[in-house]
Amino acid sequence: MAMDLGTAVWAKRKTLADRLSVQDSAKRTRWSTAAENSNNNNSIRIFGHCAPHFRAPTLLPNGVPSSVSLDDFKGRYLVILFYPSAFTSASCLEITGFNDSLEQFNALNCSVVVCSTDSEYAHYHWQRKERSEGGVGRLWLPMLSDRTRSISRSYNVLCEETGLAFRGLFIVDKLQRLRVSRVNSLLVGQPVDEALRLVVELRTADGEDLV
Repeated sequence: MAMDLGTAVWAKRKTLADRLSVQDSAKRTRWSTAAENSNNNNSIRIFGHCAPHFRAPTLLPNGVPSSVSLDDFKGRYLVILFYPSAFTSASCLEITGFNDSLEQFNALNCSVVVCSTDSEYAHYHWQRKERSEGGVGRLWLPMLSDRTRSISRSYNVLCEETGLAFRGLFIVDKLQRLRVSRVNSLLVGQPVDEALRLVVELRTADGEDLV
């Protein structure tokens, strides 16, 4: 007996829902695997060795576009924070948290830069919006623009499917060796308190004066 119209519609919708559920699950698995592979690759390929060099268009703290490279931070510890994109609440909270803690990082002879695949113009307009309006307001840390994806790719944080960077935290020492590499999924931010703790531990291990 042929099924009635209502049953046919229900069956079609269920088939479509099941298919989308499988696709969504597969996508989440690929993203999770990509993040895990990125972390593993970092540990194997560059951990403890010279950090991958970069030079990128940058929005400086005074709002002026310029260019910044890894060489500019020789003699200081450096935190490199990767995030997916501007104008998202998670990225806003993450970046403003690091920005508001810059005084503590500076006291440890440590600089902080943030990097995404957004253009420097997107960074500029993001800073033009106040935090209450979904922006980050004025920042005191450099914002690197990785439009070619070369930096994200060299640090193994690029999600090739989306063209966005996973949320990565890297710490480079005064000799520009990579000492810490942590990569999270697109939705899980990097805690600023943990970054500060890691810098303190690195300085202690290096025999640096913490006073």
